[in-house]
Amino acid sequence: MSTQGTRDDAQRPLAGKVALVAGATRGAGRAMAVELGAAGATVYATGRTTRDRISEVGRATETIEETAELITAAGGTGIAVPTDHLEPEQVRALIERVDRERGRLDVLVNDVWGGEHLIAFGKKSWENDLAGGLRMLRLGVETHLITSYYALPLLIRNPGGLVIEVTDGNAEFNKTYRENLFYDLAKNAPIRTAFGLAEELKEFDGTAVCVSPGFLRSEQMLDHFGVTEANWRDAVEREPHFAIAESPHFIGRAVAALAADPERARWNGKSVFSGELAKVYGVTDLDGSRPDAFGYFRDVVFGGKEGTAADYR
Repeated sequence: MSTQGTRDDAQRPLAGKVALVAGATRGAGRAMAVELGAAGATVYATGRTTRDRISEVGRATETIEETAELITAAGGTGIAVPTDHLEPEQVRALIERVDRERGRLDVLVNDVWGGEHLIAFGKKSWENDLAGGLRMLRLGVETHLITSYYALPLLIRNPGGLVIEVTDGNAEFNKTYRENLFYDLAKNAPIRTAFGLAEELKEFDGTAVCVSPGFLRSEQMLDHFGVTEANWRDAVEREPHFAIAESPHFIGRAVAALAADPERARWNGKSVFSGELAKVYGVTDLDGSRPDAFGYFRDVVFGGKEGTAADYR
């Protein structure tokens, strides 16, 4: 069901808008798709895990068909399109379908990922599996470039288009080495992609922003700690930093607010955390809090400032 309920037109600022969320099977991608739908958008949700086929990183419990149903239940129109974003012809067909059915694209969210299992943190680049590292770069970087290549000509057809690159960390946070060369490259590439696309989209009144969740309570992370969304705080004793964790809907709500902002060009080319957007737009997480994971890690964990996660919620 919707996290915010079906709204009237005055509360649906994205009514009439069309969004594509590439990588919407679960986690942040699913939540962004649902919250864009809650704001009234028609959302094309793509991924490789369907009710008929599970991808290399997928699980039968999360499919793009279910994501589309959640979008519609939230008040939008959800359309599931199975797509491997490493296959140019599949992406071309996807964009041609969007054009044929809607004739426009207003928001593109590049959230394709799924590479952590391919590498080992704390090892030198030459100690890692080369094929796994290169596969990670393909999943986390090449997919984004292929999708933008085909989608941007449709997006710039109308002024005011928005591209959101999704990564882990902003430019300041990622000055610190991310403990694996392949991962470091994969998570910094979307930051530079948004920076570059911001320049290319200016003449079309377009905006490109790189957005990162904080400490995300994704399905994968909840499973890792053996908890659920209902009792996630039980994991804090094992991992104290988990107290700053946010649900996927926090970044979803932040992205929907960004997409509805007529002055979103102020973010053009920047890389921001969900908590940074939330402060500006006044959105909160499911529990009413506004976690600032970036501030917590910057000030307390790495900066040595006295404080707890509770001070940053």
